Amino acid sequence: MKPLIVFLAIYLAITIAIGLLAARRVHNAKDYLVAGRGLPLYMNAATVFATWFGAETVLSVSATFAKEGMSGVAGDPFGATACLVLAAFFFARIFYRMDLLTIGDFYKKRYGKSVEVITALAITLSYLGWTSAQMTALGLVINVLSGGALALDTAIVLGAAVVLVYTIFGGMWSVAFTDLFQTVVILIGLALVAVLVGGQAGGVGKVFAQAAADGKFTFLPVTHDAKALWAMAGAFFTFAFGSIPQQDIFQRMTSAKDENTAVRGTLMGAAVYFFFAFLCAFIAYAAIVTYPEIGNLFQSDDPRAIQRILPDLVLGKMPLWAQVMFFGALLSAILSTASGALLAPTAIFTTNVLKPFVPHMSDRIYLLVLRLTLVSFALAGLLFALNSRSTMYEMVQNAYKVTLVCAFVPLVAGVYWRRATTQGALLSALMGLLVWVGAEVLAGDAVVPAQLTGLAASFAFMLLGSLAPQAIRNHGHGLSALPTLVRR
Repeated sequence: MKPLIVFLAIYLAITIAIGLLAARRVHNAKDYLVAGRGLPLYMNAATVFATWFGAETVLSVSATFAKEGMSGVAGDPFGATACLVLAAFFFARIFYRMDLLTIGDFYKKRYGKSVEVITALAITLSYLGWTSAQMTALGLVINVLSGGALALDTAIVLGAAVVLVYTIFGGMWSVAFTDLFQTVVILIGLALVAVLVGGQAGGVGKVFAQAAADGKFTFLPVTHDAKALWAMAGAFFTFAFGSIPQQDIFQRMTSAKDENTAVRGTLMGAAVYFFFAFLCAFIAYAAIVTYPEIGNLFQSDDPRAIQRILPDLVLGKMPLWAQVMFFGALLSAILSTASGALLAPTAIFTTNVLKPFVPHMSDRIYLLVLRLTLVSFALAGLLFALNSRSTMYEMVQNAYKVTLVCAFVPLVAGVYWRRATTQGALLSALMGLLVWVGAEVLAGDAVVPAQLTGLAASFAFMLLGSLAPQAIRNHGHGLSALPTLVRR
């Protein structure tokens, strides 16, 4: 255990050093938020993959597949990958041509300040679950490696501090360079561990045959009841649609050196993400095949216990080199996602919630406020992580429900429907949120998931609000005033 801890401590130090060196490239807010729009293809693809490939993918999605099979992972990786593909084909060029700092700037330009502030607040709040999931994972790793010497809560605080240190100074440049380094570690580390675990289980063929025999490749629920099917649909659309109006994916697309790179980098990141998400699922299921006793974690009263399948396997059953590769890859996945999950809400809250009330903020003050906001959001995510008992998969899915019901329809309508108005966008965002919350409170056990009810309401009120007489003056610009949106 001690050599492993020493190695990982060195790894964390290297990561922090890379992030701090990259901070030297930050000279203004544009550098801090979108890396000066200068990332080449390989680095752009790495940032997309590394941000999407987080702790929930390695620990929670893999364990969920081992327990429930394909039917349990409709949201991630299927929905999450679909999000990246949709964003690449339908939004990457549009966002890049508009030369915006945040996705909230789109809502401002298309609909005006009121819609900008409402959607920015919703997007900011949605990141609490995602950020806290990464902090929880980092704390879990530190707790496991310390042999319990550090309590989980203490370990979560320590992990949050590490991510905060290198993100606060370098912004997107630090995220980009550390993502590239961490992506290399993830790809090599998980590939080697998969070869080792697959060999222990008797080979890839045996693992796949056992998974097929156990019904793990059956996509639809065995019962085929309506509620289970709707739950799958809810999970898929929450990830596929709710992830699109997010600052992190916007930031990566607009950080590319040109619009073609933005599209290709996003698609490459999606492909690598999908493959390695299922590689993690393969590792988890091969572990169950080889060591059936690990499956006892499924019986725990604490739903978070299943997330220990891979850490327990690696520490208890594998040689030191495999432990180093696995935990190096795991830490890379956590750190890369956590840094992006801190920077994204910081950018949109500062730019689209605070700055409208102080429009003449100098660039130097703007940078200072960005960093102060990042610290504040890190503390909020930390408090959420310390008080939640949800699995990381659940935390992330719950995060995207907010943007699904509030921000997705105004975004799509704003880009592709000329008649979308400020009144329609306001009603869409507010009624989507209201109906979703009401459905969660009053009909949480309904057949149709509450977030899909909220999405339907958001769509309906966008139509009604835009086509009805306009009691609220249209404060944004129509598509005819945004020619960059409709070319090609």
